[in-house]
Amino acid sequence: MRIVVTVVGQDKVGIIAKVTAILADNQVNVLNINQNIMDGFFNMVLIADMTDSKMSIKALKEKLDRLSEEIGLEIRVQSEDIFTAMHQI
Repeated sequence: MRIVVTVVGQDKVGIIAKVTAILADNQVNVLNINQNIMDGFFNMVLIADMTDSKMSIKALKEKLDRLSEEIGLEIRVQSEDIFTAMHQI
C-alpha cells in the first residue's frame, strides 16, 4: 500500500530526519519527497510504500501523531487512494 504523508508548520531543524526515521524504523520505503519553505513556513508531501512494513497504517499514524505533538507540526497520513480521491477536481 502506498501512503501520502503531509507535514505543515513552522520550520525547524530536523523535521525531515524525524519523520523519515519513523518510516525507516518501520520498514516504510520513501518513494518521493517534496518540501519547501516559504517565509519560515515548512510544507512537505512524502509518498511512501508500506508493502514491507508489518505495521498498520493506523499504528503508523499514531506514531506520527505523537511526533506531531512533540515537534509542534501538523502531520497527516492517508492511503494514496484516499488522498487522490479527495484532491481530484
